[in-house]
Amino acid sequence: MSNKVRKSKRSPAAVSTVESRPNPLLWIYGVGLVIAFIAAFQVYWPALRGPFLLDDTHNSYMLPDAGIIPLMGWLRQMRPLLMFTFWLNFKQSGTDSTFGYHVVNVFLHLFNTVLIFLAVQKILSWRTPDGTAYEQRHSQILSFFAAGLFLLHPLQTESVSYIASRSETLSVFLVLAAYVAFLYRPTDALSVLRILGILVLFVAAALSKEHTVVLVALFVLTDYYWRFEFSPATIWRNWKLYVPIALGAVAAGVGVLVILRNNPTAGFQMRDLAWYQYFFTECRVIWDYVRLFFIPAGQNLDPDIDISRSILAHGAVFALAGLLIVTVLAWIYRRRFPLASYGWFVWLLLLAPTSSFVPIRDPMAERRMYLPFIGLLFITVELLRRWKISRNALVAALGLVLIVEGVLTYERNLLWGNAVDIWKDSVSKSPTKYRPRYQLAFVEYQAGICADAVEQYQQAAAIERPRHDLLLDWALAYDCAGNPQQAIAKLQQAAALEPSAHTYSQIGMEFGKMGKYPEALAALETAQQRDPRFAMTYFYIGNIHALQGNQSQAVADYQHVLALDPNNEPAREALARIASR
Repeated sequence: MSNKVRKSKRSPAAVSTVESRPNPLLWIYGVGLVIAFIAAFQVYWPALRGPFLLDDTHNSYMLPDAGIIPLMGWLRQMRPLLMFTFWLNFKQSGTDSTFGYHVVNVFLHLFNTVLIFLAVQKILSWRTPDGTAYEQRHSQILSFFAAGLFLLHPLQTESVSYIASRSETLSVFLVLAAYVAFLYRPTDALSVLRILGILVLFVAAALSKEHTVVLVALFVLTDYYWRFEFSPATIWRNWKLYVPIALGAVAAGVGVLVILRNNPTAGFQMRDLAWYQYFFTECRVIWDYVRLFFIPAGQNLDPDIDISRSILAHGAVFALAGLLIVTVLAWIYRRRFPLASYGWFVWLLLLAPTSSFVPIRDPMAERRMYLPFIGLLFITVELLRRWKISRNALVAALGLVLIVEGVLTYERNLLWGNAVDIWKDSVSKSPTKYRPRYQLAFVEYQAGICADAVEQYQQAAAIERPRHDLLLDWALAYDCAGNPQQAIAKLQQAAALEPSAHTYSQIGMEFGKMGKYPEALAALETAQQRDPRFAMTYFYIGNIHALQGNQSQAVADYQHVLALDPNNEPAREALARIASR
């Protein structure tokens, strides 16, 4: 094309000839891959044995009967391909170690880095189709940098170090694979075999996470910018790809809306978060994402984002105006700065499923940047292309940037490797938000830092009216800290909110530990009345009978526990202790 319009007018045969030109420096790619492998495991090593956090603890591998759930039981869930990978991890190491789960995430991140390199390199080759050898080498340097930035940027840590975020790394791997297959076609018209391959990848991506529904729009956008003039005839040329993906995207979108119909944390049925309020909020959040890309400081596992209830709240009107201005400029100057313009629209498009109109309880999460990240990479590469600097100086500057990003990622992963540290970091940045306080209290209790856990539960209760689950955990922290009286007080508060067998059995346990057996047995009797099949009630009754010297009755109680719950380890251990005497 002309200097303004960077579209190739060459015939498909000519394009194929140029694109198949052998590269005499293939060894560079091998060295780059080895360096990427070492760098990935170096910066993510501190988090490879990091704990299960948040949604990690609600996945199928955490269920008490996970070991006996058949494979089909895992695959019947939402995102079956994702669940299949978790099933493989569970079969390999159970939940005794998180190492295998994290290693899979890092390898997926590494594979995605390779695909990012291929995608950026291909787009750059279209940006300068008749470039000199110097320009081609310059493009290779920028492609390596873009891939390195994707690999080492600290903004990626939540997607890689958070086990539940495998939905991001896995689905993005499949999306990028389909994207690269689309980019590297030898002619404008896709072959049937290539179409089938892309469709298989699209379906697999949709079975990993739903945000992949935008893939067809990405293909159309790419064709408009780089392959041929935008017209119905040229788009129709690949209808065998576009139509099935579009229909699949519609079906997936409808399915997601049906699933979210009564979901309290996402969807249009949320009572306290309207779609337009979420949109106004996301206009601000998008700029936060951009800022984190260029200045990765202040990362937060659980950010506290105020909701813009109107367009004037919290400066949402200015954020929206900024987005509109940049979007208009990107369109006006699409021929002068095609790579940056393309990157901006890719960024908005890939961010749209989670950051536009469909309300989500958490307005901001760093993992949502994982797929759209490539759009900002294209913008960055456009800026770097125009930087007038010698090649050696450019390599040195870009290498320094990657080293700094790698150090920041390593330091961020030091937090991801320790549950107490990552939640302390979040609490320091979201001091008035309930969930980080609650989570910090919980992990401090698990770590045996019980006095601090009690204090964090107290501060969480001051932020938000304490719920039943918080009161139960608060009671356990008091018990751990050696204050059974306060533990009982919190349990009684919990019973007033939800008089369950579990709650009353905990009250009975506390009274029993204090030697107040009549009160303990009264509470446990109430637990039996609430749910006669709650096994732990009989375990605590057995403990009291054992303490009172009635071993035969204790044995009967423990055996009743096992009749209700054959996998109850405390009851098995108690029977073994009695038998050893």
